[in-house]
Amino acid sequence: MIDFPHLGIHLERVGKTITIGNIDIAYYGITIALGILLGAVLAFLYARHTGQDLNDYENVLLLGIVFGIICARAYYVIFSWEDYKGDWKSILNIREGGLAIYGGVIGAFLAVFVYTRVKKLSFLQIADAVAIGFAAGQMIGRWGNFFNREAFGEYTDSLFAMRLPVDAVRSGDITEKMSAHAQEIDGVRMIQVHPTFLYESLWCLGLLIILLIVAYKGKHYFRGQILFIYLFGYGLGRVWIESLRTDQLKVGPVAVSQILSAVLIVLSAVMYTVLSRKGKNS
Repeated sequence: MIDFPHLGIHLERVGKTITIGNIDIAYYGITIALGILLGAVLAFLYARHTGQDLNDYENVLLLGIVFGIICARAYYVIFSWEDYKGDWKSILNIREGGLAIYGGVIGAFLAVFVYTRVKKLSFLQIADAVAIGFAAGQMIGRWGNFFNREAFGEYTDSLFAMRLPVDAVRSGDITEKMSAHAQEIDGVRMIQVHPTFLYESLWCLGLLIILLIVAYKGKHYFRGQILFIYLFGYGLGRVWIESLRTDQLKVGPVAVSQILSAVLIVLSAVMYTVLSRKGKNS
């Protein structure tokens, strides 16, 4: 059961998996796959629009998925090391969760960088297309957190407040404030939280629209323009959204994603300014 009480939405039964034959397939995996598919389609369309070789994008897609998953897991494990040290098998068991989106972004763009250096192609040109794909993929992929009842925020009574059964979420994600405002509804104890997955999905939708306007309707002045708009916009959203979450990966008292987001905002703003002034393809 998942409710959005102020929106009048009541979902009586939201499963985590779908069963086909004797195989259970997680909705989380389905949403990630759909996100990758939509992202790939949009990246390929933009590449064709700009006259690039689509064979390069097929290679980048495969490398990006592999590097992305590896780095997403590595990022999560590194900043949750106390939960994994001494248990090497659990590090490899991604079926139980533990993928950090920022790690995936880093891994995918690293794959693009390595590939373009080897093939002597323009990193910024291909990264522009990949950035469009990422915005689309994250917009859909975040709904995996909805099905898993995870990555939500602190207690709220705002318009988009989401109610979840206490026994459907990890106990470590429930704060004192959530517990203090928990309610008994039809015999089920419920917490009410910020649906941060929804905030990020909507933020990425807005960012995707901006990127597509720049790519197809606006003035695309230089290679890297779309990439740095994406990094700036996504970083800006994550600084805000991460402040609401209760399951942050932290270094001391500070959330790692907020630090990285702040770095991305500054770096992308500087790079955008430098490249726009040069006004040349890199």
